[in-house]
Amino acid sequence: MSTEILIIDDNADIRNILKELISDAGYGTRIAANYNQALLEIDKKLPDVAIIDVKLDKGDNDGIELLLHIKNKNKDIPVIIISGHANIEMAVKSLKSGAFEFIQKPFDQDRLLNFVRRAAENYDLKKENKELQTKLFHSFDLIGSSQNILKINEQIKKLSLTDSRIFINGPTGSGKELVARKIHKESNRKNGPFVILNGALLDVKKYEQELFGEERQDGSILYGALEKSTGGFLLIDEVSEIPLETQSKILRVLTDQKFKRINGNHDIKVDVRIICSSAKNIVDEISYGNFREDLFHRLNVFQIDIDPLSKRTQDIPLLVNYFSKKISTSYNLKEFSINPDSHYLIDYSWPGNVRELRNLIERIAILAPDTPDKVSNIIKESLKTQANENFKSENTLSIPLKEARENFEKEYLTTQLKKFGGNISKMAKFIGMERSALHRKLKGLNIKDLN
Repeated sequence: MSTEILIIDDNADIRNILKELISDAGYGTRIAANYNQALLEIDKKLPDVAIIDVKLDKGDNDGIELLLHIKNKNKDIPVIIISGHANIEMAVKSLKSGAFEFIQKPFDQDRLLNFVRRAAENYDLKKENKELQTKLFHSFDLIGSSQNILKINEQIKKLSLTDSRIFINGPTGSGKELVARKIHKESNRKNGPFVILNGALLDVKKYEQELFGEERQDGSILYGALEKSTGGFLLIDEVSEIPLETQSKILRVLTDQKFKRINGNHDIKVDVRIICSSAKNIVDEISYGNFREDLFHRLNVFQIDIDPLSKRTQDIPLLVNYFSKKISTSYNLKEFSINPDSHYLIDYSWPGNVRELRNLIERIAILAPDTPDKVSNIIKESLKTQANENFKSENTLSIPLKEARENFEKEYLTTQLKKFGGNISKMAKFIGMERSALHRKLKGLNIKDLN
């Protein structure tokens, strides 16, 4: 499919010149002669690149309004602003508003065409990168040998066979969206859409518009997430962030199985499977008065709880090996190896959870270190543990041998306990101790069993 350029100018001669120039260069074109036509074209289908005159028929800066309208829909779309009344202030305002380039009329055709080529290449590059990231994300598996992950994989198999609503709890970066996508992928709705509505990222004033859509005065329709996900899944991410007023309307939709668009008169039947997720403790949010208890019970037909990575450290070596191979293959980068049992990785608290670990592996892949030491240095620098290690080393030199030995044993055994997920038998076999002797050692060092 060829790149499509939307030309917005109220001057017919300029529109025709631009259309001919850009068509001859091999691009598809659409045109709009005024502000309202431009809105219709933008809302009907976003272009790959837009060329907009600053002054149309609505006001002195209606071209800037259209620029912002496009950027609100997709910030990656390049917009070239043209003006017959250009000044420095106007150029600065356009660029600050997100314009890709600003050019004054009468314009040099070669210069404008060069802008269009660069804008199209810029957009294609961003789109390819986003598609690669999406493809990579969609291909990820839920990796782990911890009881938590094994349980979730079993839950996914069972829940994929039903149409029950699901509530996923878990800290940021733990894999809530991945779990939801896996259920979609294995369900009888797998050929339907998978739409995400992020409650934490929406403008408070636009929740209902984003959910229910809107019928506008000019006759155009803005479809909301409920309609976009018809026949498939709707993931409402960070559902606890949705205002109480909107929560009551969602409850009504779940009860009646229908809704009306904003300014609409006709009921639209709901045919969507809803999954909600939250990084917050939803029970606490209910007690604080931030979330409706009756809505929670409607949404929470089945609950999945994802533990933070710090509570399932035995999954870390598996995740390290998995991401190393996956990222190298997907990005066509040189293969590399990481010691998955490194105590830097096991002891780290992972506040960003699996996402933080994946980002670390991706960073290593891109930097392509050629020795184990360089890999280790990237890990230490990324996890900011070097200062702590220096502190430990200095501290160790200032204490008696017996105490230093106890500190080492405690740190070593705690790390191994995490690594084996609290499995004493496997840990004892690995470190070469009798199970009973290991129990005594752990008790003597006041190390608590993870179970």
